[in-house]
Amino acid sequence: IDNSLQQQQQQQQQQQQQQHQNQTHVQQAQNNAIQSKIGGGGGGGGGGNRPVKDNKPRGRMTAYAFFVQTCREEHKKKHPEEQVIFAEFSRKCAERWKMLDKEKQRFHEMAEKDKARYELEMQSYVPPKGTVVGKGKKRKAFKDPNAPKRSLSAFFWFCHEERNKVKALNPEYGVGDIAKELGRKWSDMDAEVKSRYEQMAEKDKARY
Repeated sequence: IDNSLQQQQQQQQQQQQQQHQNQTHVQQAQNNAIQSKIGGGGGGGGGGNRPVKDNKPRGRMTAYAFFVQTCREEHKKKHPEEQVIFAEFSRKCAERWKMLDKEKQRFHEMAEKDKARYELEMQSYVPPKGTVVGKGKKRKAFKDPNAPKRSLSAFFWFCHEERNKVKALNPEYGVGDIAKELGRKWSDMDAEVKSRYEQMAEKDKARY
């Protein structure tokens, strides 16, 4: 009896943790959708704490956040007048996500591209002078200078190799435009050519 009670408690805890994670991903998708509508900047300039507008790149999205965003857009098209109930919508998204297998791949690819977009944009991002960090902000975690460099994905190896070529062919492109073009080229690439970058990623993963 004690063992069965413990198992039930563990299952309940796992379900609560999963629900919390799903709600976080849904909120992330909603926040990113709002940011894209108002211009894509991550900083915002409300109140006296931020006298200068901070055009920090929009945060990267997870595969599940992209999935939730897609579900939300589909729901809006089918039921434009219907108000979305957050808890119910979150539960249905979680159920659909469990049922997917091969379909998940495209959302993981979207997340990979968005990660590369974010990292490319962050390379050229300079915080505005006079920016004051508001109260309650968490300080950045200490970074160990001796820690090994993280491994790069196949898509990021491709970006590292092709970025300058895209920039040379399109000098008018900004960082966001370059990231979009790299994402398009990666999507159109043959599996045979793509495998070279996947091998590079595997070697780098082993190194890390």
